[in-house]
Amino acid sequence: MGLKKHHYKEWISIETLDKIKERKNKKTAINNRWTRAGDFKAYTVYTEADKQMTKSIRADKQKYVEELVTTVEKAAREGNMK
Repeated sequence: MGLKKHHYKEWISIETLDKIKERKNKKTAINNRWTRAGDFKAYTVYTEADKQMTKSIRADKQKYVEELVTTVEKAAREGNMK
């Protein structure tokens, strides 16, 4: 019952999830404005948060892939290829 809870990828860190929430809040703030006077400044703040979130996601994914590679290499050395 109710809304489905969104499940994030296992490789996304808690810090990145916080950045995603922060970005979402900034986007909501932009969309709820009554005037366009402060939109430019708010949008630049949003784009900066978006860039930080994207960098964090890329770093998390790179770290996850490197961990997978080391696990596979270790298994190959030990002859455990299952």
